[in-house]
Amino acid sequence: MNCYIYARVSSIGDRQNTERQIKNLNELASSRGYEVKGIYEEHISGAKTNKERKVLTECLTDAKENRIDLILFSELSRCGRAIWEVLETIKFCADNGINLHFQKEGLTLFRDGRVDSIMAIYISCLGFCAEKERENIYFRLSQGRELAKQKGVKMGRKVGSTKSREQKELEYARVIKLLRRGESMRNVAKICDVSLSSVQRVKKEFDV
Repeated sequence: MNCYIYARVSSIGDRQNTERQIKNLNELASSRGYEVKGIYEEHISGAKTNKERKVLTECLTDAKENRIDLILFSELSRCGRAIWEVLETIKFCADNGINLHFQKEGLTLFRDGRVDSIMAIYISCLGFCAEKERENIYFRLSQGRELAKQKGVKMGRKVGSTKSREQKELEYARVIKLLRRGESMRNVAKICDVSLSSVQRVKKEFDV
């Protein structure tokens, strides 16, 4: 069975990277005899919509075009931010015969060649719970920020702070990859949804 691996983290810092997810999913694929045909890594906030997750969209599109049997995710939250987005992704895969497996939850969309209706309902329920938990976290963070402002605590990045070269390399990994492929700077900016000036800075700094 051919499969893709999709891994996502929210932060571009050293404390968060896709290495652990990819390692675990590669081990899972190996243990089940799956052949990994592609690995899709994305560094983007969990607050972004699926439409803004260019790599996820690319993964799903490639899976359809290349007739990939299965996409492996480390957990359900990697599949979408909100319940309707999770369901949208599930429907796309169900319509195109692409199986999904979520390692943490141990859930698989297809069983014996058919959509497992119970698993689909279970996935929906988990997605709904995850969405509510994110809303609760956002509410608590917002309340905390408001309280801090009332106490006179300054919020945001410290004046004069800059990103390290390593942080930039992680943040603009896809930009660098496309530039090395020979894509024009304008195309890269459009594909990666970043400004042309950002692409120009990356091209100059990383000599690509």
